[in-house]
Amino acid sequence: MDRRLRLLPALLFVCPASVVFAQERTPDVVPNRLLVKFRANVSKDAGLAAIRAQGGASEAFLDAINVHVVKLPGTASEVAFAKVFKGLREVEFAEPDEIHEHQQAVQPNDPSYPSQWHLPKIQAPSAWSSTTGSSSIIVAILDTGVDPAHPDLTPRMVPGWNIYDNNSNTADVYGHGTKVAGTAVAATNNGVGVAGITWNCLVMPIRVASTTGSASSSAIASGLIKAADLGARVANVSYMVSTSSTVTSGAQYFQSKGGVVTISAGNYGTFEAAADNPSVITVSATDQNDALYSWSNTGNIVDVAAPGCVTTTFNGGGYGGACGTSFSAPVAAGVAALVLSARPGLSATEVTAILKASADDIGAAGYDTVFGAGRVNAARAVTMALNGSYGSLDSTRPAVSFLSPSASATVAGSITVSVSASDNVGVTSLSVTLDGTAVSTAPNFTVDTTKLADGAHTLVATARDAAGNTGSASVSFTSKNAPADTIKPTVVITSPANGATIPSQAIFAASASDNVAVSSVEFFLNGASVGSVTTAPYTLRYNSRKLAKGTHVLTAVATDTSNNRTTSAPVSLVK
Repeated sequence: MDRRLRLLPALLFVCPASVVFAQERTPDVVPNRLLVKFRANVSKDAGLAAIRAQGGASEAFLDAINVHVVKLPGTASEVAFAKVFKGLREVEFAEPDEIHEHQQAVQPNDPSYPSQWHLPKIQAPSAWSSTTGSSSIIVAILDTGVDPAHPDLTPRMVPGWNIYDNNSNTADVYGHGTKVAGTAVAATNNGVGVAGITWNCLVMPIRVASTTGSASSSAIASGLIKAADLGARVANVSYMVSTSSTVTSGAQYFQSKGGVVTISAGNYGTFEAAADNPSVITVSATDQNDALYSWSNTGNIVDVAAPGCVTTTFNGGGYGGACGTSFSAPVAAGVAALVLSARPGLSATEVTAILKASADDIGAAGYDTVFGAGRVNAARAVTMALNGSYGSLDSTRPAVSFLSPSASATVAGSITVSVSASDNVGVTSLSVTLDGTAVSTAPNFTVDTTKLADGAHTLVATARDAAGNTGSASVSFTSKNAPADTIKPTVVITSPANGATIPSQAIFAASASDNVAVSSVEFFLNGASVGSVTTAPYTLRYNSRKLAKGTHVLTAVATDTSNNRTTSAPVSLVK
């Protein structure tokens, strides 16, 4: 993963109007933590055993999505351990628990900004003539909490949960969540403050963030599970999380309960090469003239666009202006809530299809990577839901597969990449990424693997049809252009010394090195393995209380990344 996924906070109107948003990003992660999902045929006990075998411990289990929150050894590399787990056949995915932080805010730059121009822009008043929202539809706001005493939110609020502190206190600890909530569901036609997209839908605060505004992937996934179990039909996540496998699993659970998840495209002003995530609705940001804001991200991840500058509720009972994809996302969430209010029996797939089919096509004809299917249109979306015309919408995803290279192939030199993509109506675009970087829009092309580092690489192909449905496929291969490594590692037992007496709680230690890299050091006592260590320092605790009295022989076997092995000189020990 090559980016930091961040929450997009609001600013007051008086802030300066010029900010650079496309800064370099690197991921922050929770130290010594990994998120691991085992395949469906792997039992929980078998998963726990696999985790222990790698030196980890499961400190929490997200049962609804079968994800273990794994505690790693103190000196472990999260990225290195993720690669180890990914190499296990029983693992579906493994990833560090990324921290999604608040990012540099987006500045309003229009003198007429204080008016709520976004409401007529999406034709909300016309939609309100058909429905102003239903109190049976709950919108969950996964964020920093929501002001429990705000006059424009209190009448619409239902109990949620504080995932971060594991309690019921969902008050806003940073100020961002209150702005997001008011954008979607501020009480309307009440003679107070501002109008929301819906008048009567309810808001459920789910606090997933710390007091700095940052939230981990595991907290957001847990929040989606909790919101679904508490009856929410729409969940808004104003973080860039479309590439997190753990959050995607949480979104899939939310969908399985009949819900729709909206997320932010991001405020870096960059093109995101990652494949579309069909489990969420990713929203870019537009201005009063239906132009893209310069700070809004674009790319294959974008499903629809929505106005990105709003006047909304502020923590402490006030009001103000805010800009960013943190606010275009809840605009789309509000439209989804109106659609469900008009026809509550709609599935998540149908709501998503309606939002796309009803959008105003403001960019290149058909789907594009700037506005997705277009800028949301609340009136047209509600009409489509009421008329039942969604039944004729194309919701079939394109079928995508790799013809070459073959899965897990070891390759060298120049290779041919061939992709097959088909659709019930027709494929309108194809994009292929290599290790997250866009490399082609053609179904057949070549890759010079001599320009890649030796090791594992992944190709992802994403096809899209005219209705905005996407299908994707991935294939992993190993490039090996360097001469074969035949040099064995070196290994020496450094403790205990030869002839030493084994204490009841012994510590075995070895020093190992290799011309490339040592992958593991395994200790053997009398020829039987007593444990393996994958990272330096290579030390292992051993309980010798059940060991028979007498002389015993300790050896260590070092293995490098090319599977070359060396056995240390033996050390005699006495019990």
